[in-house]
Amino acid sequence: MKIDLTETTSSKINQAMISGRRAVGAPAIGMVLTLVIVTDEENAYDALKAASDSSREHPSRIIAVIKRVSRSPRARRDARLDAEVRVGSDSGSGETVVLRLHGELANHAQSVVLPLLLPDAPVVVWWPEDAPEDPAKDPLGALAQRRITDSYSAEHPLEELAVRARTYQPGDTDLAWTRITPWRSMLAAALDQQPAQVLSATVEGESDNPSCELLAMWLADRLQVPVERTTSGGPGLTAVRMTTKNGDIVLDRADGSLATLCMVGQPDRAVALKRRETAELLAEELRRLDPDNVYEATVKFGVERLGKMAEPVAAKKAAAPSDAPAAAKKAAPAKKAESK
Repeated sequence: MKIDLTETTSSKINQAMISGRRAVGAPAIGMVLTLVIVTDEENAYDALKAASDSSREHPSRIIAVIKRVSRSPRARRDARLDAEVRVGSDSGSGETVVLRLHGELANHAQSVVLPLLLPDAPVVVWWPEDAPEDPAKDPLGALAQRRITDSYSAEHPLEELAVRARTYQPGDTDLAWTRITPWRSMLAAALDQQPAQVLSATVEGESDNPSCELLAMWLADRLQVPVERTTSGGPGLTAVRMTTKNGDIVLDRADGSLATLCMVGQPDRAVALKRRETAELLAEELRRLDPDNVYEATVKFGVERLGKMAEPVAAKKAAAPSDAPAAAKKAAPAKKAESK
């Protein structure tokens, strides 16, 4: 069921939601949180679809905030609120409110959203695109216990990671971090099966892919070893190699779907490691609303520090070929002696 409201107020929107629930025969509220999506018209459809799909696991009230930019100075002075209320099958397992803020009202979105929040329920704010520099200090972000951004959608993803590290507050997270959860689980399980000291590691993936950088920083922070970041044609993250005293552990995913795990003394194994949809990533983040201390330590590790740690490894690899002629000269007298 859809209800369109023009030039409305938060009070009228609440009344429309109550009327909609009664009309579809679901007067009781069984939602566990409020998810606020701050987006634009271009990305609203995809964001709402992902949120609706994730609400089947986490029934929630979804509030989409779309700020309509007015072209003329006169239009910018006029404040107007239009809304669309979706209840029942049109809104997943909860209810959806799409807010379009015109004119000066776009600068005061928190005053419109606040009366629409579920009472005594957690609030999560998600920016699919164009996240503020400091989400916790954003007027809408200040209402939330959890703030979700996506560095991958930024124009300069690696610079965005530096911003996320500089402005981090407990409750912040990033979908670029969520994307590597299966990789982290698989690599941790591999080290459990073959416990050995890790000497160095290499992470291979697309250039300017923040998930690759985050995985490299996670390995460097947790293992305290040099981690080299190399590029590939993708898709996304393609391979991780950990060099240990017992041999290499390699997790290789060339096609973005099926990966191969290779360890010394064990047969190669195929493991499912597909690239996940946004709805799955969002559902994972909504499972926990407490601060993610591992993400905090990882993002604060720093891309610049990662590059400095990888320099000694690269220097050793570059020096290895130049040592070959010297080794050959040393071996030459021995060969002559054997011929005699």
